[in-house]
Amino acid sequence: MGETISSRLLEWYDRNARIMPWRTGPDDRKAGVIPDPYRVWLSEVMLQQTTVAAVTAYFRRFTERWPTVADLAAAQDADVMSEWAGLGYYARARNLLKCARAVASDFGGRFPNSVEGLQTLPGIGPYTAAAIASIAFDRRATVVDGNVERVVARLYAVETPLPLAKPELSALADSLTPDMRPGDHAQAMMDLGATICTPRNPACILCPLTEDCMAYAVGNAADLPRRVTKQPKPTRFGFAYVARRADGAVLLERRPDRGLLGGMLGWPGTVWAETEPVPAEPVDADWKPVLTEVRHTFTHFHLILRVMVADIGNGANPRAGSFVARGDYRPRDLPTVMRKVHDAAFRALDEN
Repeated sequence: MGETISSRLLEWYDRNARIMPWRTGPDDRKAGVIPDPYRVWLSEVMLQQTTVAAVTAYFRRFTERWPTVADLAAAQDADVMSEWAGLGYYARARNLLKCARAVASDFGGRFPNSVEGLQTLPGIGPYTAAAIASIAFDRRATVVDGNVERVVARLYAVETPLPLAKPELSALADSLTPDMRPGDHAQAMMDLGATICTPRNPACILCPLTEDCMAYAVGNAADLPRRVTKQPKPTRFGFAYVARRADGAVLLERRPDRGLLGGMLGWPGTVWAETEPVPAEPVDADWKPVLTEVRHTFTHFHLILRVMVADIGNGANPRAGSFVARGDYRPRDLPTVMRKVHDAAFRALDEN
């Protein structure tokens, strides 16, 4: 069954593969074009917990600015963090630099070509190692992301809910992975899940695997995979302070390397907690509240920030952060939640 499914899937992929800037498509592969491991690795790191649509522009900017792993390894940390701003999960950006530098210094600028070798690099776990080994080096490795889990759960009508079903789904996905063209097979599985076997309203009539699909046969494809009921996310609260000096400079701070938004620029503020926040003004000023709260959702909690703004004199001495000339930072250098604070704060400041 596995060989038949993979054969049908690859025939479909050869006609319908998505075009993406990091991908070497099936026609190019047949023509002898070899995927660039750097571009495969960079895309896989960016795509963790992030959509293709969100990643595409970032990938283009990164590869235009740093076209090789050696270029990225030589980059300044602050420049990379600024380019990453808005993509989220900022530990990925820190590990990106560590990994690039390890490849450049320890492996002569060449990525290891095995799952085991790739997993010795910073920030590369089992999934990313399998994806790079398979897609970049055509090694037989089983690549299982959310799209693949959904396809396999429906093909075999797996009723065990996620995440409990992960080992079973991985084993079934492995049974489908061919020895020939494993990289194209991995990308075909992901494309099928992203475009046909979608979470809601799967287009079963267009699927090349309909006759093999057990869930389709019993009519419950749209109900799978099942999931354990999640606990609701808690809500945390805090203050964010935006101070603008008379010369236009603004008060910013760089967050500690460890922890949420580590290493990113942001506005001084309080600890984010589920209890009522205690004000912690970073500089003496006539602080005024912005009427609109800033709301943001992280992976594990919702956040509500009260934004405080102040116009202050050039001689102010901050207790936290430092003043940065308005031309020395770009709002897009800020992580998304801090960009939301920026937009709310400057609307209020400019109205005064």
